[in-house]
Amino acid sequence: MRSKIDTKLARRAKKPKSPVGGKALQRLFFYLSERDPALNNDVLATIEVPTIARPRFGLAKGAAPRSRLRATARGRARRTAPAAESFAAALADAARDLRRRRSRGKHRRVKTTAPVGPRAAPVWQAIGPSVIPNGQTYGTNRIDVSGRVSSFAIDPQQPKHLLLGAAGGGIWESADTGATWQPRADQMPSLAIGAIAFDPKTPKKVYAGSGEGNFYYNLGAGVYKSTDGGTTWSALAAAPFVGVGFYDLIVDPQNTAVLYAATTNGFYRSTNGGGSWTLKRGGTCWDISVHPGGGSVEMLVTFADGLFASSDAGNSFTAVALPSAPTSSWARLAVDRVRTKPDVAYAFGAAGGNAYLWRRIGTTWTTISSLPALNVSQAWYDWYVAATPNNAGQVYLGAIETLRGNLSGSAWTWTNITTQGSKSIHPDQHCLTFSPNNSNIIYAGNDGGIFRSANRGTNWKALNKGLSITEIEYLAGDPNTWNWMMAGTQDNGTIRYTGSTVWDHIADGDGGDCGVNQLNSDVVYHSYYNVSLERSNDKGETWTSLNPPNVPSLFYPPVEVSGATVAIGATALLVTRTGGAPWTTVSLGLSSQEVPSAMRNIDANTILVGTNQGRVLRVSWSGTSWSKVQLGSPDARYISCIAVDPSNPQRFWLTLSQVGGGMVYRSDDGGSSWINCTAGLPDIPVNSVVVDPANFKRVWIAADVGVYQTLDLGSSWASFANGLPNAMAADLLFHKQDRMLICATRSRGAWALSVV
Repeated sequence: MRSKIDTKLARRAKKPKSPVGGKALQRLFFYLSERDPALNNDVLATIEVPTIARPRFGLAKGAAPRSRLRATARGRARRTAPAAESFAAALADAARDLRRRRSRGKHRRVKTTAPVGPRAAPVWQAIGPSVIPNGQTYGTNRIDVSGRVSSFAIDPQQPKHLLLGAAGGGIWESADTGATWQPRADQMPSLAIGAIAFDPKTPKKVYAGSGEGNFYYNLGAGVYKSTDGGTTWSALAAAPFVGVGFYDLIVDPQNTAVLYAATTNGFYRSTNGGGSWTLKRGGTCWDISVHPGGGSVEMLVTFADGLFASSDAGNSFTAVALPSAPTSSWARLAVDRVRTKPDVAYAFGAAGGNAYLWRRIGTTWTTISSLPALNVSQAWYDWYVAATPNNAGQVYLGAIETLRGNLSGSAWTWTNITTQGSKSIHPDQHCLTFSPNNSNIIYAGNDGGIFRSANRGTNWKALNKGLSITEIEYLAGDPNTWNWMMAGTQDNGTIRYTGSTVWDHIADGDGGDCGVNQLNSDVVYHSYYNVSLERSNDKGETWTSLNPPNVPSLFYPPVEVSGATVAIGATALLVTRTGGAPWTTVSLGLSSQEVPSAMRNIDANTILVGTNQGRVLRVSWSGTSWSKVQLGSPDARYISCIAVDPSNPQRFWLTLSQVGGGMVYRSDDGGSSWINCTAGLPDIPVNSVVVDPANFKRVWIAADVGVYQTLDLGSSWASFANGLPNAMAADLLFHKQDRMLICATRSRGAWALSVV
């Protein structure tokens, strides 16, 4: 969402206009570049990014533009597999391996330097957030939030029975209209869920498409199926969806053995209950609307090259001519129909910075030109149209906000139902679902969670209690107690843990890296995105902006705190010795498009810096000035984390998240040379590393799937993930005094484990 801090940062950067694709696109390219730059080319096949804007995202100007990739939108599959396929396959293999280890009970026993006999494998425990009160909206109120919801389905025979797909947090089930929730797919190969669909005739059968088309498309691991209404799940079909994201999944209302899928790679059909799939039309496919009489009567389907109709269940398609359609490429195009009057349909699209809406009666499409102003900068990410099932004159349009349109005679009136003063909910809308047999009851899924309205959006109730799907990026802790932490989250601000699974919302915006003054734990710092920093002297109750210099950086630049020495990694190192202004800008001598991606203090006078191109530097304070020394580099790839052995300041650990070689390295000589310590680890991104202060041979790493442990300085590794869901492990924090290891995940909150 765009908050007050966005306006402030835009003024500092002298860039008042929203960037191409909004903040979400910046964040997507940041996430993908960390893992494999080739993944960005997959995105360019679906999102228009002007050549002039590509360096801002770290993209080569010569990267394949959408116009050259549009050929796939004319029905041909890609000749070469996208980079996401091999990436997703490696993650799925790692997840399946962890599941096998758990089922066989073959976790390595926890050992200490003084063995105390057999001990059961430790089990991670969820510590929340189970909910975040006082979450942000664009209105005047605060509301309970959780995390990003991408899809939602309601049992057609039991309206209290709900299933929710979290963008990266799996499938959740409620039997009481959202009063309580239970996770149901924590051990599946991928927790990125793009679509969920009940079998309309036999709702005990449910299908889910993994790989979220809106963002985590590269985590696709295929189609899942449940035969007990969504309580348990199994993998149904991996091929051809590995590395593919789902936008929509439909069970044919007449022949439920037939399923249709709208994906990042095209329109697919299954005729055997999802067991196997055939690509019927290639290119990005966003949305499917099936006639109540079935796909053999009519389907309306949106692709990157427009709206198409089929009257033979997707065997063939005919282009639909929309009057006064834009000539520029679609950023997104959605379609839906009125269930009780299926000849009435709507198409809602974004192209060239503008929104377009059409309505069909019979076979005639007409333009609705009375739309109010809409922010379409993130249409590729948050966009839908939902026709009220039993009202041909009412429609909902989802973008950053949701509008409800009502037709009276020939005039439309529009109401913003998600930002309405004291009755607002979180922005960035992804899905809207009607309750069966009562279209006044609607559910809205967005970046803040799931919300229910019993009166078409006039009032809302948050249903986010117990829905632990917060996407945590970074952690920082109080050295005196593990029961105090702060975390930066995706679009739900900076939050604080004080011992309860209910975490406090303590700062708005997107929460970036954060830190605690280890000499005075009342003094804490948090960032938003780009170069930004605020300080609190009362553990997050109040904040003061520190206004660091405006210097190019990663979307989330690294922040390090050591006493009053605070550093921000950008194209130059920004350092203060006083916990605030004045700031010193230290040149790092980096190359074009090179920026710090990880930092670690050895002490208040020495900072290690790792970059997105694999360079390692040591920056030191002489007493009067800062100087830099370039150290050895293990590989020219993205450095995700650096750790310093507390017992030996010359021993460093370093992880890489960019695949294509070793992922964990150790230096025993202050960074002059590096030892590859990857043996025994899956070939997947590694995001964080911490060293046990009581046993220098014991080290933990967090990967895109799982946490791993070595007891022999990296010569071998074993899974250390008993009880963890297969979500992305983004950050690790070890509390020395309380011997607690904390793991932050993207979309499954935080987890804790007592280490002996």
